[in-house]
Amino acid sequence: MTPATDTVHRGRWTLADRLEQPLRELPFEVPRGTAAVTVELSYEREAGVLDLGCLGPAGYRGWSGGARDGYTVAADWATPGYLPGEPEPGEWQVLLRLHRVPPTGLEYQLRITTTGRRPAPPPAPAEPPVPERPPRRPLPEVDGLRWLAGDCHSHTTHSDGALTPAELAALAAAQGLDFLAVTDHNTTSHHPHLPAVAARYGIALLPGQEVTTDTGHANVLGDVGWVDFRRPADHWLSHARRHGGLLSINHPLGADCAWRNPLTDRPRHVEVWHSGWFDRRWGAPLAWAAAWRPDVVALGGSDFHRLGDDALPGRPTTWVLAEDASSDAVLAALADGRVAVSAGPRAPLLLRVGDGLLALDAEGTALVRPDGSRQAVHGDRAALPAGTGPHRLETWENEVLALAY
Repeated sequence: MTPATDTVHRGRWTLADRLEQPLRELPFEVPRGTAAVTVELSYEREAGVLDLGCLGPAGYRGWSGGARDGYTVAADWATPGYLPGEPEPGEWQVLLRLHRVPPTGLEYQLRITTTGRRPAPPPAPAEPPVPERPPRRPLPEVDGLRWLAGDCHSHTTHSDGALTPAELAALAAAQGLDFLAVTDHNTTSHHPHLPAVAARYGIALLPGQEVTTDTGHANVLGDVGWVDFRRPADHWLSHARRHGGLLSINHPLGADCAWRNPLTDRPRHVEVWHSGWFDRRWGAPLAWAAAWRPDVVALGGSDFHRLGDDALPGRPTTWVLAEDASSDAVLAALADGRVAVSAGPRAPLLLRVGDGLLALDAEGTALVRPDGSRQAVHGDRAALPAGTGPHRLETWENEVLALAY
């Protein structure tokens, strides 16, 4: 059996270090016959934030950002956020991003242990029971397609979320959602778990990843493989397109996560309606989207992480007009822009139906057309003429209630 070995990196990161090169690669050697690699990081968390990841000789092995202070990669299991598999011999790298380093500096210690002994995996959490699904809203079919309710942005224990994929799927199904994009930060380790979880809970789970940098976040949706967040944003977009996925700009006005990455080719899809849009009388997200490109497709995302801290999955709800409730059909509908957004699964809703619009549960609201003209909505199921471009429902206070594209 290969004996255990320890490699230790310690020192003090400075603000100058962060400004010079925020992402560092700290090397260590994995001997032949190694069964597991364990990384442990220690630093004063009250003083700053260091993000963790891992590269093997063959490339990406995982990312957990600032959510964890350590991880294990073994042959048949790995810490969530990391890919299990036999640790190949050769030079590995701990990825360490200097996310927040104060002017006084940040002392750290990084210990890497390799061992030939196969460690036992931690006990698997119990799967929650399949919840009762709320009744579906009576929505019309359009040319054989049907409207599905979902959410384009959520997180699990594979990054900085509190719920396992099964717990998240059960929660989303209990909200009445038909689909959910699971978009953990800079990782694809959750993807292999999604098909079985989706089948158990009767909800389409779209494989996704939130490509996360200090200057903006973007969701890549689809089974496209790992997107290298270290590359420029143009690479993320080309990677998504090349592999049949799509990229959306996330919460572009989201405080320190606001979009500041240059892009040569601007994608159509933008998370215009994020759960952080606390006061929807504030028109900046709509103004930003209109300035981004005239044919923007607005998506909605809860950005759910944990109960009690975030909006529930489906707040807001993204509706897609899809052939069926499979993840492939949902992704195709998103890509084609067959999309509407509402505040929640049962909230007032505006849908394109053929050449017109259908406003549901929207008595007393105003339909706002692309040219800015307004029309009062009467009744709980109102048919309205539609023009080209985005339409929305607003209250008398100009609070946005629903979007249709």
